[in-house]
Amino acid sequence: MSSRARASQAGREEGLDGTVRPPRRLDPEARREQIVAAAVCYFAEVGLGGTTRDLAQRAGVTQALLYRYFSSKAELVEAVFERVFLGRLAPHWIAELRDRTMPLPDRLCRFYSQYTAAIFTYEWMRIFMWAGLAGEALNRRYLSHVGDSLLAPMAEEIAAAGPYRAPDMEEMWALHGGIVYLGIRRFIYQLPTPDDTAPVIEQSVRRFLAGLAPPSPPVSGAGAASSRAARRAGPRSARATSHR
Repeated sequence: MSSRARASQAGREEGLDGTVRPPRRLDPEARREQIVAAAVCYFAEVGLGGTTRDLAQRAGVTQALLYRYFSSKAELVEAVFERVFLGRLAPHWIAELRDRTMPLPDRLCRFYSQYTAAIFTYEWMRIFMWAGLAGEALNRRYLSHVGDSLLAPMAEEIAAAGPYRAPDMEEMWALHGGIVYLGIRRFIYQLPTPDDTAPVIEQSVRRFLAGLAPPSPPVSGAGAASSRAARRAGPRSARATSHR
């Protein structure tokens, strides 16, 4: 085994002259940050079933040192959850969603542009999928938070904007899930997706709002008669044109 490999396993650094230096002393906050950052990358790659022994090696620390900062693996996973999921939700999103000086479609498009920019990452998507497959409560907590803190206020704004009817939460989740699926296709299935998601988001939002708008009133009176006459004349007019 090379000195560089031995240095890596021991959490040490190798100098330019080939000598192995002792590990740098980090203050507790920096060391904790180092472990959490390594855990995010590690769990994204192997899933939440990965061991703290392997994680410690990946982070360049001993397992005993890891447990000085996190008393259990569950506590470490909670720190990852806070970092990857809750930490990416910006508080100002709700205020912007409720800013009625901007047209509703623009508000929804702006929100989903910001939200997808925050979550469309390798780590977010893979940890979310791994946690779901493992039956972790983390996903349920996160989705409950999204529903209560983001989708419910969004539904209130849609109902208040008019002429839309109030959407139920199942409809809100359909909009949300359809947009998030872009990231799943990109990072989980590794399928091609548009580099610029803004047009896709806008189409999804406008299609969603169109489904909540009241139907157009039926044409009556002379307008209805004219419309029926036009429909009847349509095929004959087309045939006449084709014979010219």
